[in-house]
Amino acid sequence: MNVERKPGYNQVCVWPGTLVPEDQVPEFEKHFADAGARVQFLETVMTGPDTPLDPETGGRADVFFAVHGEDVPGFAVPRLIAGIRWIEDVLAPGNYEHEIYPERVRGYCRQAEVEQLS
Repeated sequence: MNVERKPGYNQVCVWPGTLVPEDQVPEFEKHFADAGARVQFLETVMTGPDTPLDPETGGRADVFFAVHGEDVPGFAVPRLIAGIRWIEDVLAPGNYEHEIYPERVRGYCRQAEVEQLS
């Protein structure tokens, strides 16, 4: 089950290879707030195998979090430095990464994007 987002937190991001322990979530959110972006930690998702033929891959921790819509323009470029990606880009057809996450994470995409990804 996906985590419910607070109102206004409509852009979900994926930060690959990142783990935020539950007791550090407030510091995680404060770090971004101090940099000018309100975020809501959603969850850490463990990746599945890269392909069915390579079952020993996967098991990477990726953090999913949402950015407040008003803060997206100022966050869009700086996120790239840290390797943070929009969920719509991660789940795009033709991108192998769309297969390493549970199907339910598609629910984090904006509705228009969900229809395009289906």
